[in-house]
Amino acid sequence: MGNTDTKLNFRKAVIQLTTKTQPVETNDDSFWDQFWSDSVSTVQDFFTLIPAAEIRALREESPSTLATLCYKAVEKIVRAAEHSCRTQEEQRIALNCVRLLTRILPYIFEDPDWRGFFWSSVPKQSHRNSPEDAEEEKTQPLAYVLLNTLADLLFVPEFTVGATKKGPDQAEDLSSVDSCEYIWESGVGCAISPPHVPQHDLHRAEILKLLLTCCSELIYLPALETPEANPWVTYLTSTDNRHALPMFTSLLNVIFAYDPVGYGVPYNYLMFTDSREPLVEIAAQFLCVCVDQDVTLEGPEEISSNLFVNYLSRVHRDEDLAFLLKGFSRLLNNPLIQTYLPASCKRIQFYQELLVLFWKFCDYNKKFLYFVLKSSDVLDVLVPILYYLNDARTDQSRLGLVHIGVFILLLLSGERNFGVRLNKPFIQRIPVDVPVFTGTHADLLILVFHKMITTGHPKLQPLFDCLLTIIVNVSPYLKSLSMVAANKLLHLLEAFSTPWFLYSNPNHHHLVFFLLEVFNNLIQYQFDGNINLVYACIRKRAVFHQLANLSADHETETLAPGKDAEPGTLKATLAATPSIKRMTEETTPLPTAPGAVAAGAWSEIEQAGNEETLDFSAIAEKMKPPMRRAPSSNDSVSVSMSATWVPTPEWVVSWKKKLPLQTIMRLLQVLVPQVEKICIDRGLTDETEIIKFLQHGTLVGLLPVPHPILIRKYQPNSGTTTWFRTYLWGVIYLRNMDPPIWYDTDVKMFEIQRV
Repeated sequence: MGNTDTKLNFRKAVIQLTTKTQPVETNDDSFWDQFWSDSVSTVQDFFTLIPAAEIRALREESPSTLATLCYKAVEKIVRAAEHSCRTQEEQRIALNCVRLLTRILPYIFEDPDWRGFFWSSVPKQSHRNSPEDAEEEKTQPLAYVLLNTLADLLFVPEFTVGATKKGPDQAEDLSSVDSCEYIWESGVGCAISPPHVPQHDLHRAEILKLLLTCCSELIYLPALETPEANPWVTYLTSTDNRHALPMFTSLLNVIFAYDPVGYGVPYNYLMFTDSREPLVEIAAQFLCVCVDQDVTLEGPEEISSNLFVNYLSRVHRDEDLAFLLKGFSRLLNNPLIQTYLPASCKRIQFYQELLVLFWKFCDYNKKFLYFVLKSSDVLDVLVPILYYLNDARTDQSRLGLVHIGVFILLLLSGERNFGVRLNKPFIQRIPVDVPVFTGTHADLLILVFHKMITTGHPKLQPLFDCLLTIIVNVSPYLKSLSMVAANKLLHLLEAFSTPWFLYSNPNHHHLVFFLLEVFNNLIQYQFDGNINLVYACIRKRAVFHQLANLSADHETETLAPGKDAEPGTLKATLAATPSIKRMTEETTPLPTAPGAVAAGAWSEIEQAGNEETLDFSAIAEKMKPPMRRAPSSNDSVSVSMSATWVPTPEWVVSWKKKLPLQTIMRLLQVLVPQVEKICIDRGLTDETEIIKFLQHGTLVGLLPVPHPILIRKYQPNSGTTTWFRTYLWGVIYLRNMDPPIWYDTDVKMFEIQRV
């Protein structure tokens, strides 16, 4: 009952604040102190007792009162930090002020007239001793004061970190504290693991939530007004923040040292409260925001002004890189854990933030990328990514997760070692609904990609180029594809080469070029081990003959819609997917043979804009050419370009003559008669006998001169930077619903849609 009364008193204070016709005096401490008193004790209380409508009303009708409330809250936080939060009361006041600002800030950011509020000087009487100090504090923007103080609070002994000094109960002057001695967890740059205090984790998480809220001003700016750098992040990651290094290492270590399973006791997460997981989640989100930088704006050799990016790019010791990779592997594989007892292991939910971090690590730190690829450990990252791609492929609300997984695999596929590692046999059991096969990780990758293309959501079609580019990049190194994977590749070629699909869009023929390049690479460079593919090509030889004799006549078809997400699901819109031409650059990793002709047919074709979202269903019921039907008023999905673009015979001829069919047609010319003869002579009907015959054959000297291997490596570009920033903030928005920090505010960066 007493707790209800105190909350009632707090609610009365809020009503009094929002209904006063005259501004409240700034020196009326008894009134202002009600907002950080012990009446409320959780951040949920602040969100419940301070409705959004009343914050907006206060902002519009009494702006000076709202400004005073913010000034007072910041001042209280500064006072508490100066006294090192020594007492329970000071800690409570600091936390309540942090919670109050977390509630209010989004409504200040959403109003353009308030954008400069935190970048104005602090109008308060200084309690410093000298006039110089008072003048310096007066001219410092409120944002700097707040950020400096919050950074200090992250390293306050007995509040957010354990005390290292023993002795009398005296406040330690934070200005003299070496925060590098108070790094939260062992790992990179710290060998000592401090004692785990759950209360400290909770305090850190609340402060990080406010820091993340401060950095969210960006999402309230229209796309055309988005600055190149977030001013809040710029200050936090600059030399002006004396805690930049310990902040970075603390965030890094607390994330990658986290083990959600622990000792593996079944259902331990139901018996004990895990205070570390909320901290790890918000730390991952905050670290993602702090390392969000457009690398295309800086030269390749230029040292980043963002200290977090700078520190990240300089991690180089093998033990540090191993710590990070092990952390990524442990956390990303967590949802794949299968036990005999259902739901007996804790499942993490912040895998999207981990994938963003993995992308940033590989993009900024090439030593980390090469360390990941130098052993088979990269497969411990590949398998969970394929699991996420397969699991989310039909869910409209998780299309962003599919995109980032594909982007990461595109980045990795540009390195030769990735293709080589894929040859490791796949013996793991994971919950992925692909056909049963006995083979390698390359087979798993092809089967998942086939599933995404044939049964994925229509809005995944802009990724088809990326998916096939990944297969092209790794194909020269794949020693042995299973029969199942080989048949899936032929299945894709058969579907993509049908006239009704080729002629429905000016870019669809690029997919055929990609697949032909895959077949050429496998035949020219890995013929001996890929007899399954050769046999599949012989069986499906009609596909290649039809492609060589493709008619210039055309027909188009309206396709059926795909599945939507569960009703009521919230999703954030994404920026346009950059075209594959913008995302990659072509390189030749191996020396070309004398007289070799470049077979990069893709480079010969001008890549048209590919940023429109083209609706495309499950390729017309498992890729079968559809029957013509009369247009219906009930048709809800249409091919967006069909009304404005009509294929012409000249257009067909322009790319058909460039199809790289020479190698495959020569193979068929040589092997088909031999296979037909052996089948007739020996009466063979079993494909295993035919495959054995093909294994003893050779095409040395019969195929065209091997073409140079062409790898399309990812290159940083502003398009992917914009896409990642939009995706990241969409994830942060949707993942922070308790409390709902940004919910129902006027976000401009993306749209929140209820499916």
